[in-house]
Amino acid sequence: MDIQVQELIDKIKKDGIETASEEAAAEAVRQSYYTWKCKFHTENSEILPSCAVLTENSIPKALYRIDKVPDTAIQSFDPLGRANVVTNRIAVVTGGAQGIGEEIVRHLAAAGALVYIADLNLDGAQKLAAEINNKENRTAAIGLSVNVSDEASVKLMFEKITQMTGGFDLCISNAGVLRAGSVLDQELDDFRFVTDINYTGFFIVTKFASRILRTQHLAAPDWKTDIIQINSKSGLQGSSKNFAYAGGKFGGIGLTQSFAKELVEHGIKVNAVCPGNYYEGPLWKDPEKGLFVQYLKAGKVPGADTAEDVRRFYEAKEPMGRGCYPIDVARAILYCVEQAYETGQAIPVSGGQAMLK
Repeated sequence: MDIQVQELIDKIKKDGIETASEEAAAEAVRQSYYTWKCKFHTENSEILPSCAVLTENSIPKALYRIDKVPDTAIQSFDPLGRANVVTNRIAVVTGGAQGIGEEIVRHLAAAGALVYIADLNLDGAQKLAAEINNKENRTAAIGLSVNVSDEASVKLMFEKITQMTGGFDLCISNAGVLRAGSVLDQELDDFRFVTDINYTGFFIVTKFASRILRTQHLAAPDWKTDIIQINSKSGLQGSSKNFAYAGGKFGGIGLTQSFAKELVEHGIKVNAVCPGNYYEGPLWKDPEKGLFVQYLKAGKVPGADTAEDVRRFYEAKEPMGRGCYPIDVARAILYCVEQAYETGQAIPVSGGQAMLK
């Protein structure tokens, strides 16, 4: 760090961030970034969007976004404001190329985050990233390939993330599958498939994510990070002829609570969000593999003759009169990130269909 930058930083420390001019603080960020870029990067290396946090007495006061070139350093938000809680943070969303994961990615990007879309469907993840980047007019999303049930694949994914952005702030374990059926005749392979993704996959993702977040905590002990599992209302109450899914989700809450107790010393909060039924997504509406069709074939809804009959049956069970929307899940995620004093929780977002006891 050169003398000019050090003088600026000393002045900010002496005067306090509240009284120092925004221009002086931004200039310190710009010059620090420029020094770092010249020292560690070559002409052929890619500079991704970055950010720097200024703190006073270990309390974040301002966050500056730098979009590839130092001249763009600007104070971007009040770190204490809920609406901007993920602005300039780096997020990872598994299973983010479609369904509720896609909607989570879109909401995080719109809120100012840089989102890694991690999915077995790499082509879909990259297409979604390109669409979002064009809409946001910045690098807001990056598509990556991952199989959450495979340790080597998850490890490689996180290695790529650390190479590109040095780390991340928020990991959303969203990848999930469902195969309905009676306990009397469901094949063991189907049970294992659901469990490998929904339960074991959450463990594997948390294992490698927390190793990185632990290292980050050593360098920035006042900065909290988050791991959030997208669970389900089926993790809060049993589900007839859907035992593989419900069992894995129940287990996911047990993992959430256990991980939270262990990882809190590393500044990592671990919570679960438990959405109700998202009827508009392919999980429910797909004409061949959707839950409306699966539940119809499994005889889960007595008297139902069509997939539409199944839909009406479930809508009638919703106290709020509708299914869960992606914005409902996004708000719960923002709450988890904002709430610095909560960990190990399973937050229902079910319109009153599943309530905590």
